Amino acid sequence: MKTYRIPELAEHYTKHDMIQSHAELPPLSSPRLRILYAALEQDGAIKGRSELYTLATSLVQLGMDTHDLIDVDTRKQRESKMRTRQLNVLAGDYFSARFYHLLAAAGQIDMIARLSQAVCEVNRIKVNLYTRMRGLKINADEYYGYAVELKSEMFQHFANLLNGQSARLWPELLGGVARCEVAIEEIGRSENPDRFEQGWAYWHLLQVGNEEERHQLAYGKTDHGHFFELVQKYDVTSQLAAKFRQAADAVSSVAARLESGGLAGELNSIVDHFASKLGAWPALNETR
Repeated sequence: MKTYRIPELAEHYTKHDMIQSHAELPPLSSPRLRILYAALEQDGAIKGRSELYTLATSLVQLGMDTHDLIDVDTRKQRESKMRTRQLNVLAGDYFSARFYHLLAAAGQIDMIARLSQAVCEVNRIKVNLYTRMRGLKINADEYYGYAVELKSEMFQHFANLLNGQSARLWPELLGGVARCEVAIEEIGRSENPDRFEQGWAYWHLLQVGNEEERHQLAYGKTDHGHFFELVQKYDVTSQLAAKFRQAADAVSSVAARLESGGLAGELNSIVDHFASKLGAWPALNETR
């Protein structure tokens, strides 16, 4: 398998002075991109296009993730913050346009259609999620499922391009990696009061908290100190760690069934990387 160099190739599009100076870019969706590249590389029929397809997918996903960072606060803001918001809009549009240019130049019109359809589906899922969140009509498990679906959707259609065992196991291994990602991200969010709102911890506390706690959460009356008390009281972080371990075990199980050593090795490497992140939270070390 060729050396994985998608991050380096993507930098050609992200290292512009204006973007670097004023935009707030999310990280690349590296775990999903790595398994996509590994799966395409071991398939002889499409191996020659593995780098192109993975790079194009990375730019589409980066464009959507960048748009998700846009601050929608309508109150008057400092000029620097307004500039960042404007640059995030333009950067997201730019990354989305680059995927089209790359694939069109290579004559891959069918892949343009596939990725465009996936973008539409991601946006549909987001609308459903945000509508339910706005109406407080979602629970923690449902939120988690939506988060996994949003991470997986852009990559799902590649099952139709793969062959044999990889095609059959693709939805399962992709879902497992996405669940690992969501668990790790939500652990970080649960320990940051500025980011926890509308995350798994928020919806979980709305379910398990007493009447007064739920009222405070629903109407934004929970200060940082009280938030940390609730997270500790209801053992939020450990529950998310358990979700991660369950997902990691599922990914390892899939890896053990794969005939492709390259793809299996990539999956195991990803699980190890996630586990090292989990170990960075001192509060969880005792439960491991």
